[in-house]
Amino acid sequence: MSAPALERPAGYGRVLAVPEFRAVFAAHVLSMLGVIVSEIALSVLVYDLTGSPLLSALTFALGFLPYLVGGTLLAPVADRFPARRVLVVCDLVCAACVAVMAVPGTGIGVLLGLRCALAVVSPVFAGTRMATLSDILGGGDLFVLGRSLLRIVAQSALLVGYGLGGLLLAVLAPRHALLITVATFLASAALLRLGTRRRPARARARVREGGGTRQLLADRRIRLLLLLFWIPAMFAVVPEALAAPYADALGAGSPGLGLLMCALPVGTVAGELYAGARLGPAARERIALPLVCLTLLPYLGYALHPSLALSLLLLLTAGAGSAYTLGLDQWFVRAVPEELRGRAMTVLSAGLMTLQGVGMTLAGLAAEAVGVRAAVAGAGVVGALCCCGLAAAARRTARPAS
Repeated sequence: MSAPALERPAGYGRVLAVPEFRAVFAAHVLSMLGVIVSEIALSVLVYDLTGSPLLSALTFALGFLPYLVGGTLLAPVADRFPARRVLVVCDLVCAACVAVMAVPGTGIGVLLGLRCALAVVSPVFAGTRMATLSDILGGGDLFVLGRSLLRIVAQSALLVGYGLGGLLLAVLAPRHALLITVATFLASAALLRLGTRRRPARARARVREGGGTRQLLADRRIRLLLLLFWIPAMFAVVPEALAAPYADALGAGSPGLGLLMCALPVGTVAGELYAGARLGPAARERIALPLVCLTLLPYLGYALHPSLALSLLLLLTAGAGSAYTLGLDQWFVRAVPEELRGRAMTVLSAGLMTLQGVGMTLAGLAAEAVGVRAAVAGAGVVGALCCCGLAAAARRTARPAS
């Protein structure tokens, strides 16, 4: 095949033309909306029951912290069992957990425990789903664009889901809103069961006995790629974590807070759509490391005390820089052995969520010490330096495309 043909992007239309991917895509939309609605409803329910802002906020934090447990202890599940079975069982477990939350009289301890259970299951589901995309779409450009579409759905669900959750809670009690989440998980399970083909487990016996996760992390190239996914994301969440006090400092009120929360996801969706639709695989790889080094630099603008409009522009620009993930996806799927792809994606998902939770926590501590603007600008400086170091190391370990 000629170089120009290889350079042409496959296009999102070709990905959506695959029937099995459409089933995975629709299931992802339903489960994402359900998760966001459940987070809002559970937070309100806990606050109604306790009157404690701390416990209400803890329901969100518990969505991040147990990811590390699920991603490390349960990562082998993604490869040891048929992917469709893992996905359907995860959805059914999540539906059962939320159904118990919706039962009147369920105590605070049980509610928070079930929230932890959802977060433990989530990385296994996310990793298995991403790995099965390589079975459905192959390991080339279609796979990268499929992952991109699922990330775009996740970012868009943040924009739609929080608004939808607020509207639902205006007309429904929190426990009734939780029943909608149960329905979305059950619908997702049905779509995956009926819309995807059964495939055998990915792992071979020698992988099960030899410790596939250790094998993954022993590879320097894979470790660096994981860090290139995790570290920028850890610093990128700082403005979102501090959006409320920053909006208050600007005197922007609730409308300003809403705009600040939306700017980064909008920029991310725009960047991914452009890179996926307009750039070919080779171009995405060429821009990946430069974008990793540049994506956090707009945060330095917070040191100049920008207006609301300029702050939104800075966040949009930073979000668009996350288009580097498409190039990283291409390298990651090339570096990971096929029989370990499920647990690799599970570890990737678990580390991403865990370090974003760490980033939010550190952002709060930094803002207490030096103020919101200095904390965001500092995240830009420190994050960019870390990213440049990782990018340099990744370039030295680059492997030729097969």
